[in-house]
Amino acid sequence: MTKKEEAEQKRRLRLEKERERVEALCEFEKKYAFCANICGIDEVGRGPFAGPVMAGAVILPKNARILYINDSKKLSPKRREELYDRIMEEAVSVGIGAVAPQRIDEINILQATYEAMREAVSKLSVRPDLLLIDAVHIPDLDVKQVSIVKGDAKSQSIAAASIIAKVTRDRLMCGYDKIMPEYHFASNKGYGTREHIEALRKYGPSPIHRRTFISKYIGTDREEQFE
Repeated sequence: MTKKEEAEQKRRLRLEKERERVEALCEFEKKYAFCANICGIDEVGRGPFAGPVMAGAVILPKNARILYINDSKKLSPKRREELYDRIMEEAVSVGIGAVAPQRIDEINILQATYEAMREAVSKLSVRPDLLLIDAVHIPDLDVKQVSIVKGDAKSQSIAAASIIAKVTRDRLMCGYDKIMPEYHFASNKGYGTREHIEALRKYGPSPIHRRTFISKYIGTDREEQFE
């Protein structure tokens, strides 16, 4: 066997292994195949000091098998962008929900996450028959729900939702970085890195910071900037 033939064989084996992995990610979708429209839901941005919490809701065709899809946290930014385009092309419907920092401060991050998820579902152009959700149950939503622990690594639909939410939020934070470069939002995406905390202490909070998340990092004089 030549080196070229050996390389091609390895490529085919890797591809077959990837197809098997993605097929395994459709376990829950196949289990509930009697439902016409299965929607995966996931959120991103619960932990950052700044920016919204966002949720993605994605309904994929039943025969969809998107290679290399995974929990968005396990993917490189380049791969997430590639998969975002693929998901948007293949999806039956996509909905995105976002809750602003001020609302997060008002109702707390858990309730804000639920609100973002409900908004994402409401933005779908097709009503889902079933929601597959990463680890939680969404209150006040009249659709059958299945909560899956670590669902973004176990369900193709939830993984797709996590990628849509992550890429959308990251793009937004990069946009904020152009307006407020001192906080380095393009690199930290609002999370509490050392560089971000130093900027907070130097410049005080921006309009997109979450007051309840950063109060211990700034003095009382900085608190007044929220008023």
